[in-house]
Amino acid sequence: MVPTVEWKNGAVRLLDQSRLPDKVEFLDCRDYRTVARAIRELRVRGAPAIGVTAAMGVALGAQSLSVTTYEEFAQAVKDICQHLAETRPTAVNLFWALERMQRTLDELRALPISEIMRRLVEESQRILDEDVAMNKAMGRHGAALIHDGQTVLTHCNAGALATAGYGTALGVVRAAWEQGKKIRVLADETRPVLQGARLTAWELMQDGIPVTLITDNMAGALMRQGLIHLCLVGADRIAANGDVANKIGTYSVAVLAKAHGIPFYVAAPYSTIDLKTPSGNQIPIEQRNPQEVTSVLGGPSVAPSGVDVLNPAFDVTPAAYITAIITERGTFKPSELAERFRA
Repeated sequence: MVPTVEWKNGAVRLLDQSRLPDKVEFLDCRDYRTVARAIRELRVRGAPAIGVTAAMGVALGAQSLSVTTYEEFAQAVKDICQHLAETRPTAVNLFWALERMQRTLDELRALPISEIMRRLVEESQRILDEDVAMNKAMGRHGAALIHDGQTVLTHCNAGALATAGYGTALGVVRAAWEQGKKIRVLADETRPVLQGARLTAWELMQDGIPVTLITDNMAGALMRQGLIHLCLVGADRIAANGDVANKIGTYSVAVLAKAHGIPFYVAAPYSTIDLKTPSGNQIPIEQRNPQEVTSVLGGPSVAPSGVDVLNPAFDVTPAAYITAIITERGTFKPSELAERFRA
């Protein structure tokens, strides 16, 4: 896979996902405000990828600071972090990465500012490398849940494009495929921004993994016909009680899976688990531009002019609908997460 995000020649280079699948284009961000805009505009998306990008945005912003004291430098970096934190409210990996970069800054206070700048770049690269390693570990744990000949339903995109590489939910699919299992993926389109159609289908086709695209409202009928054996999604935030926030429509898939006796799995790294949030009721849900609903990818309107629109980007799936959560440390019931991941 082409890199989703990387530090290249003093810039943060992003694969511009708003251009996929028609064009593979890169965006070189040379200041942290451009990084923030790229996150807000979905040029980079997916909770782990957002976290890595934000960390690199902090490192990038720090390089341009012209200050003489640590106190001035630390305050300026804090302001950069605040600007990046305001881009998207639901994905907790964003805030996790920003907090980690600020902790690193605190630990380096005794060093010259030029050295701190260099170390911040190193830390952002470390976050990227760790993400890829965690995704591969998740893949190994989760692959055991997929059996030869099964068909997996996915929602949104939780693949290499949503991470620093390999993927969470699609990382599990990749690992099963690499083990020689003959599997197939049903990718639902994921309205309104079509991440399943544009990104998941494209990504799986690049790897030669069999994929069939369906519309969001086909899932129930296909489950009833016995054509879906398990559901596998990513997550943008997991509350302490195991409730999961993910792309809007995830809850509907989970309810349908429960009704048909089909396992519903979530794959996510520890940075997505938010033990400070007791349940899904406290997870902030991002509201996006109504035009994403009234038109398809910015094309002609498909709705009457002036119609009222709701466009929440995410929903919350209660823990009771989730069979298990796959992490880099193993596969657990939602109720086990708080104990397993408490610091």
